[in-house]
Amino acid sequence: MKDKIVYTAGPTNVRENVRQARSIETTNPDIDLEFVEFYKQTCEKMGSIINTKNDVYILSGEGILGLESACASLTEAGDRVLVIDNGIFGKGFEDFVSMYDGEPILFSKTHKKDINIYELEKFLEKDNNFKYATIVHCDTPTGVLNDLSKICPLLKKYNILTVVDSVAGMVGEELLVDEWKIDIALGGSQKAISAQPGLTIVSISEDAKKCIKNRKSKIPGFYCNLNIWEGYYEKKYFPYTMPISDIISLDKALDNILEEGIENVISRHEKIALATRKALRDYGIELFLDKGYSNTVTAITIPDNIGALNLTKYISDNYNTIIGASLGEYVNKILRIGHMGENAKLEKIIYILDILDNSLKDLGFEGKGCLVSLFNQYYN
Repeated sequence: MKDKIVYTAGPTNVRENVRQARSIETTNPDIDLEFVEFYKQTCEKMGSIINTKNDVYILSGEGILGLESACASLTEAGDRVLVIDNGIFGKGFEDFVSMYDGEPILFSKTHKKDINIYELEKFLEKDNNFKYATIVHCDTPTGVLNDLSKICPLLKKYNILTVVDSVAGMVGEELLVDEWKIDIALGGSQKAISAQPGLTIVSISEDAKKCIKNRKSKIPGFYCNLNIWEGYYEKKYFPYTMPISDIISLDKALDNILEEGIENVISRHEKIALATRKALRDYGIELFLDKGYSNTVTAITIPDNIGALNLTKYISDNYNTIIGASLGEYVNKILRIGHMGENAKLEKIIYILDILDNSLKDLGFEGKGCLVSLFNQYYN
């Protein structure tokens, strides 16, 4: 298992110094005040990377915990919630809203491109009575990227709180939380941050805090209640035992990002994504999206006579390499190239493109030229 090569759209590869950080001897996070300071400093590092002065919390649980926590904390029975849906995870917010007795109203558009801001504006002109809206930054199953810089300020114009799933976007894409008026921004440790799975990142605005505090009903449950984090630092007390080794490891991953410089990290993602898409087009492979391409995930359409699942199995069996298909209706149609985090490195993308080229040809696809050579033409 340890010898497998993983090139998925998260979890991503974890750098050696991040793995080593997770193995160091730790203290008791419940009572050691030095760890409270360490945790706060790690949260502030994360805040600087996503450009926010809002409070940032690190929760013990994979990224989905953040999505449910936002909905659990904000939603009361009968609340109308706008679910902006142009992808599988975009639509998935409908379930969380319904779970907490809210009324999800879907703004559903094709999964083949990003949200059109003018269409959304026309919709809101007719109906804007929503407590909050949900939007996915990068919808991982298809790699579509939504323009938060336009969507979130438009929603706030109508006093609608904004909840953003940036699990697959955070660090790989520009994210200006405060400038773009994002009330709750959600991320995960295992994507472009390139730490181990198991942590959710949450930034929360004063508007969102006020909304949660002023609920008429109690938040059902404890673990998904964002209100339990209020004042933790002043009290020097966590609501539950923190996964200290995971947080130490995350802190090291953030140091790696800050050392490289977030602008350079984002530029690296953009450069690799652009060259990858151009090479695939020249090679003769169809990109799933028409527009709205993310710099963290490229989704390609696999011919029916080959099938995405058959292709991933062939790559696993012959190259001991794991690369992901998609989810739901796209599970056998799409192959996802997850060039994010530590995967967004030249030596790693070259390796996976070479394997993909050889595997497609072995399975009967006649590509035009060599994928690696095509990539190198555009990578400069």
